Amino acid sequence: MISKGEISADIAVTPEQIQPASLDLRLGLVAYRVRASFLAGRGICVTDKLADFEMHRMDLSNGAVLEKGCVYLVPLMESLALPQGISAVANAKSSTGRLDLLTRVITDHGTEFDRIPEGYSGPLFAEICPRSFSVLVRPGMRLNQIRFSGGQAALSDDELRALHMLEPLVSGQAVIDHGLGFSVDLRPETGDLVGYRAKPHTGVIDLDRIGEYNPTEFWEELRTTEGRIILDPGAFYILVSREAVTIPPDFAAEMAPYLAMVGEFRVHYAGFFDPGFGHGAAGGQGSRGVLEVRCHEAPFVLEHGQIVGRLVYEHMAERPKRLYGADLKSNYQGQGLKLAKHFRAS
Repeated sequence: MISKGEISADIAVTPEQIQPASLDLRLGLVAYRVRASFLAGRGICVTDKLADFEMHRMDLSNGAVLEKGCVYLVPLMESLALPQGISAVANAKSSTGRLDLLTRVITDHGTEFDRIPEGYSGPLFAEICPRSFSVLVRPGMRLNQIRFSGGQAALSDDELRALHMLEPLVSGQAVIDHGLGFSVDLRPETGDLVGYRAKPHTGVIDLDRIGEYNPTEFWEELRTTEGRIILDPGAFYILVSREAVTIPPDFAAEMAPYLAMVGEFRVHYAGFFDPGFGHGAAGGQGSRGVLEVRCHEAPFVLEHGQIVGRLVYEHMAERPKRLYGADLKSNYQGQGLKLAKHFRAS
C-alpha cells in the first residue's frame, strides 16, 4: 500500500511503524486547541470545521503540553488514498489507553470516529483529550494505529468455537456470544492488589520517557480481599482480565465493550490485539487483557468474574512475517496487571 501510494506521509513511513496487523500513525508539527470534540460531517473538510472551533494553535517542534480536560486536534503525518473495497479502522495504542488519553482519528467528510470508509482519499487527524494526566508530546509520536481490511473479516461464533477447539483461545471456560467474553479479576492468586485508580492532581507525563515515573505519584493502589470494588463516577481504573488470552498467528482481535445494560462503565480505550499476543510461538503463553475502565453516571459495584467485554476475532489476509512479542520489543507480551510503559515497575 505504501509503494502504491495508498498510504503516503510528509516524512517517509519507517519500518518501526509497521506492526503485525496495523500501521502506527505519527503526530504532525502542530496542535490546535479546540472548543469541543467534533466530526467533519458529510461533504465538509476538517479544516473548514476547525476554523469555527479553533481557540489557539501550538508548535510541537520543541514539545508542548496537552492539558488534562482540554481537546486538541493534531494533523497526522500520514494520509490515505484507499482503493474501492478497502476500508480502515483506527484505535489508540495500548500505552495511550493506559494513560487515559482519549485519542481518536477523524477524517474529511467523516461521520464516525476511528472509521475510514472504503475509497477514502485525504488527510488524517488525531483528536486528543487527556482525561487523567497532562502529557508532553512531540512530532512523530505514535498514539494511534490503523488497520486495513477488505470484506468481512470477523469470525462468527461458530467459527470462533471451532478455532477454540483447535487451539484454546482463553484459559478456563470459553464464553462465546457475539465474540469471546472476558471477565474482571478481583481475586488475584497472590496478594490483594487488584488494580490502580488515577490520582486527580498530578504532574505532566513526557510520552518519550519510558520507565521514568514513580507510579505512586500518579496512581492509587486498589486492594481488596472481598472480590469486589466500587467504581466512582468519573474515576479511571486499570484492572486486569481473569482470563489469559491467546491470539493465534493467523488472527487479530478487537476488544468490544459489553452491553451497556450490564453496568455504568466503559471498558478499554485501546482494544486491539495483534497476531501472536499471548501465543506460545511469540513468547506469550497466554497474556491477560488489561482493562481501562471509566465509571459513568453512578457508583457501581464490580464483582470478581463479572463479564465486562468481548473479543471479536478477525482473519488475517495472510500470516504476518513477525508476530507480536517476537523480536518486536513488545511491551505487554506475557502481561498481567500492568501500568503503561512510562512507569517504573513497582
